[in-house]
Amino acid sequence: MSFLDIRRATKSYGTVEVLHSVDISVEEGEFLVLVGPSGCGKSTLLNMIAGLESITGGEIAIKGRTVNGVHPSKRNIAMVFQSYALYPNMTVAQNMTFGLEMHGVPKAERDHALADVAKLLQIDHLLDRKPGQLSGGQRQRVAMGRALVRKPDVFLFDEPLSNLDAKLRVDMRTEIKKLHQKLGTTIVYVTHDQIEAMTLSTRIAVMNKGHVQQLGTPREIYDRPANVFVATFMGSPAMNIIPASVVVKDGCPNARVADADGVERLLPFSQPNLAGREGREILLGIRPEAITDPEGADRKSSNIVAMSNRVGVAEPAGSDTFVTMTLSGRDVIGRIRADANVTSGEPFSFAINMEKAVAFDPKTEERIVH
Repeated sequence: MSFLDIRRATKSYGTVEVLHSVDISVEEGEFLVLVGPSGCGKSTLLNMIAGLESITGGEIAIKGRTVNGVHPSKRNIAMVFQSYALYPNMTVAQNMTFGLEMHGVPKAERDHALADVAKLLQIDHLLDRKPGQLSGGQRQRVAMGRALVRKPDVFLFDEPLSNLDAKLRVDMRTEIKKLHQKLGTTIVYVTHDQIEAMTLSTRIAVMNKGHVQQLGTPREIYDRPANVFVATFMGSPAMNIIPASVVVKDGCPNARVADADGVERLLPFSQPNLAGREGREILLGIRPEAITDPEGADRKSSNIVAMSNRVGVAEPAGSDTFVTMTLSGRDVIGRIRADANVTSGEPFSFAINMEKAVAFDPKTEERIVH
């Protein structure tokens, strides 16, 4: 039995089911991120764990105790919201200890918890200030501190960084990760930002239209996406999805594609079992970093394919240059070294790492398991 168990959980509003039989188990100390586009059901699921939304079907258990119907105050969870939800008329110290006071915790114990958490979050110099005197990042720390002083079984974060500017988001992301590593707390974190999901989590649940599309480690989600949705949602830029067909040559399966001039090219797979799909259509998935220049290619790969193709657009991005080319009528993005000599409209010799390629069924859009 896991620390937090979500078993066949469903949520309906009238006749409309918005969450469909969700199964997720979270171990103690794990950092699970629920990620997906707006309206996918991730915040609804978080609110069901918190008790802010009732569960229509299935079961949610914390530490082996079923909490269906249990009041939020009796679940021993703490939630950090996008809006901070601080009391403007209270000081930072009062905001952080208000929940403890309401639960009858003695003042000496409250003060000790406040001092520990304020020092941990480096906000001990702000305790006498009001929320209106704080920056966005400081308010977020206070909201986190209010959750930490309670020492809950599970921390729930609902898009806590979405109100911050880009640089502060990166800084706070680092702080949350350091906090998790130091305290070993169990966290369920909701975001629509796949960068947050990849950098913070120990595991990710990718959601869409009320279904969990894939549950796995960041590396599993990134390298072996379960379907086209996961492949294109996770990663920036997204995985390239290219129409292709399987051609077997000398016993080796190849993806047959067409370059910018319509000339057919064969890209050999590293997965021999795809030979059983000879002549069938597939969708070829390749991450941008697996399409690069020869000097930037992965030296450890045993399947680097050289391919000349005309460059569409070159976009310098500091440490890298993103280039587009056409394969099978689709714009395909590659990531090459910043100092590579590339010119829009001119041929360029690409190095494609086919060890990193995955194949999807064009009808179901599910990954063809190798």
